[in-house]
Amino acid sequence: MSDGNGTRAGSTRPTGAADRHYDAIVVGAGFAGLYALHRLRADGLRVRVLEAADSVGGTWLFNRYPGARCDIESIEYSYSFSPELQQEWNWSEVLPGQPEIEAYLNFVADRLDLRRDIQFDTRVVEMSFDEADSTWTVRTEAGERFTAPFVVAATGILSAPLDPGIPGLDTFGGTVLFSSRYPREGFDLAGRRVAVIGTGSTGVQIIPVVAEQAEHLYVLQRSAAYTLPSPARPYEPGELDELKANYDDIRAAQLVAHVGAARTSAFSVFMNMGGFPPLKTATREEQLRAIEENGVRGALYWSDVLSDPEAGELATALYGEAVALIVRDPRTAAGLTPAYPFGCKRPIIDVGYYETFNRDNVTLVDLRQGAIEEITPTGIRTGQGHHEVDVILFATGFDALTGALTRIDVRGRDGVVLGDVWRDEGPVAYLGLGVAGFPNLFLIQGPGSPSAASNYLATMEYQIRWIADCVAHLRGGGHQTIETLPEAQSEWIDGVQALVAGSVLLHPKCDSWYNGANVPGKKRMYTTYVAGVPEFHKQCDQVVASGYSGFKIS
Repeated sequence: MSDGNGTRAGSTRPTGAADRHYDAIVVGAGFAGLYALHRLRADGLRVRVLEAADSVGGTWLFNRYPGARCDIESIEYSYSFSPELQQEWNWSEVLPGQPEIEAYLNFVADRLDLRRDIQFDTRVVEMSFDEADSTWTVRTEAGERFTAPFVVAATGILSAPLDPGIPGLDTFGGTVLFSSRYPREGFDLAGRRVAVIGTGSTGVQIIPVVAEQAEHLYVLQRSAAYTLPSPARPYEPGELDELKANYDDIRAAQLVAHVGAARTSAFSVFMNMGGFPPLKTATREEQLRAIEENGVRGALYWSDVLSDPEAGELATALYGEAVALIVRDPRTAAGLTPAYPFGCKRPIIDVGYYETFNRDNVTLVDLRQGAIEEITPTGIRTGQGHHEVDVILFATGFDALTGALTRIDVRGRDGVVLGDVWRDEGPVAYLGLGVAGFPNLFLIQGPGSPSAASNYLATMEYQIRWIADCVAHLRGGGHQTIETLPEAQSEWIDGVQALVAGSVLLHPKCDSWYNGANVPGKKRMYTTYVAGVPEFHKQCDQVVASGYSGFKIS
């Protein structure tokens, strides 16, 4: 039932110490947390989900900024474990927007009666492992303590926003907004001068929408991005019904797809690579015809763009020419041309992004020509001058993969702090599921998993099934703990690194949240498994078949 504010009642708080002991504690009530609760509960475990927000949704609850949209087709960016859910929910768009995804997750929570085991408005601040009884103690910001032998960290890979860290922010007399916690009721930008800081995926989605509302929009860009026109559209009448009738085939294709998505997605650009012959051998006439007929896509679909650095440089230049065919002002078009090679960051898809810069009320501030120096009471000062604004909207990204857990004081054996391990060794884990020294702590999409190089849901569901089966194995065999062996962890991470050695993913000009370069002080290290979702599943299955090799069970 709604409480009138978009949240739903249903969870209850435990009343006594005895009520606070569970078989498993799940941290987070987004896509992963909801399925973890459903699956573990179905296996007969007493489960408690602790969620900092006032409702379900995780990333899709907080990131409700204008234009927020998924970059994977709705019928694949949804749960596959329940045929009933698949048939009962009706998606309206090919690539769903944030409101529809949030509504879907609330539907799932209600349909599966999950809220009774979720405690909202509960921020976890500490988790510690007691070696004497092999139990985790979880403490909340309010001082509540919960205990369980198993903890599942469903904390999300993009749920720890970065502090912009710009001097003078506290002096600004206007309104400050953050894409990662945009007001639930929205914000009226009409008649206001707005600055958007950040042009990653979030900024690229926000900018066209804000430009239609604001009196004037300043886009402060540190690094120009590659972005391709989005296939977002409403489903045609009868189209979704036809897809639902073929859901079994779609899910089967998903399981064997490299990125865990067989249909429309941001990764489709990579699936279509090789549509043209090698760029290095193309004539000038062929190059120009490609971008004239295909827009910016025509600069990237050559067969050698990812494999040959020289071809990659040619593609970047050609991409700039394609942008110049759209953006009328030559200086702005040049500023929107990326300086890094295509493919080293997750692809971005947009709705009218480049066309937006032809509007009279939009100004690109290319920070490569003069960085932000400070925020003043009336605006933003850069090396290029002062910009008077009424609203500053930050789209400055996340401390990805590890940030949500390092913001919790997680202590394993001998009091070792997880944040210290990841600071000193880099983001390490085995199979993206466990970290040496932290028994019975399961990660969802941790370091070394396909995570952002895949359809998040495809791997997430698999990992939760793996975890649930592992817990059942331990309980059925009278075992207390499972713990990653350090040598297995090192071997796995070394293998993950070897997969990208010499590739564009490690290009020195590529500063990305994929490698932690967007977070000051974070060890630069590429830890996303890129051999593909099917191969990842195969590796994890082999670990189980060999008696959980790489883990110590006791």
